[in-house]
Amino acid sequence: MADMPRPHGASSDDHVVNPDVHHEESDVNIRGIFAFAAALIAVAFIVHVAMWLLLRFFDVRADRQDRIDYPLAIEQERRLPPEPRLQTRPREDLQNLRTTENEILTSYGWVDRNAGIVRIPIDEAIKLTLQRGLPARAEPQQR
Repeated sequence: MADMPRPHGASSDDHVVNPDVHHEESDVNIRGIFAFAAALIAVAFIVHVAMWLLLRFFDVRADRQDRIDYPLAIEQERRLPPEPRLQTRPREDLQNLRTTENEILTSYGWVDRNAGIVRIPIDEAIKLTLQRGLPARAEPQQR
């Protein structure tokens, strides 16, 4: 039969005991692990509190620096930068542009009153073009 595994230090004779060979009594120091975990939690708490205090300090300092100390700078707050400016609301700008263009395409109005040039709605212009036709070039005369 196959030999069964023997415990550490056991010989082929089960009744022989070797006093120099021992097994480990304790694998882990549980008290040390819990002390380390408690210390780690305490340090993490202290670091979080310190970071919160530091951020509060920076916030208060930034609030103090936001005040304008120069009277001439107050006038400059509302001044617009030079052209071209960036769009702050591009969707609204595009919607306003399309509304304006649609209004021009669907209404009557003067283009140049002195020259007598008017604009008509695009649907009416298409109907008139279909009725009157497009102008064509005169055919060249053959010799």
